[in-house]
Amino acid sequence: MKIRTAGMADLKALTTVEAACFPPAEAAGEADFAARLRVYPNHFWLLEEDGKVVSFVNGMVTDEPSIRDEMYADASLHQENGAWQAIFGVNTLPEYRRRGLAAKLLTAAADDARAAGRLGCILTCKDKLISWYEKLGYRNQGVSQSIHGGVVWYDMVLEF
Repeated sequence: MKIRTAGMADLKALTTVEAACFPPAEAAGEADFAARLRVYPNHFWLLEEDGKVVSFVNGMVTDEPSIRDEMYADASLHQENGAWQAIFGVNTLPEYRRRGLAAKLLTAAADDARAAGRLGCILTCKDKLISWYEKLGYRNQGVSQSIHGGVVWYDMVLEF
């Protein structure tokens, strides 16, 4: 398996994997991914097996220390020289889970963010995933202001 960044040719694969990982109210759609790919394709980390995208992580860069819901839909908020690498989605096809793929991608994203001189990575997650992210070095900052998809999210931060 190899990790690479994304391009517009990955649009359908990204949309398909996202739909398999999140309920419709939470999942980014094709238009969202197309906008993100036009602005920050180098902030998508894809893992492929035999040419098939099986897992990916993506998100914009921002100077804000937490994710606002507007960021998911407005790729123009991306700040390439920002302080924080936001992680919007951690996606692995169900049949590829529990193999460490998501952790590998999050590590790659963090390594790239560290090399770019960023302060760290930020993300939101549901309560059932807090301990998993903590194992990767993220700290729980409490309930997020995000109401994305109508669920409760927690702000997580990985500081370098």
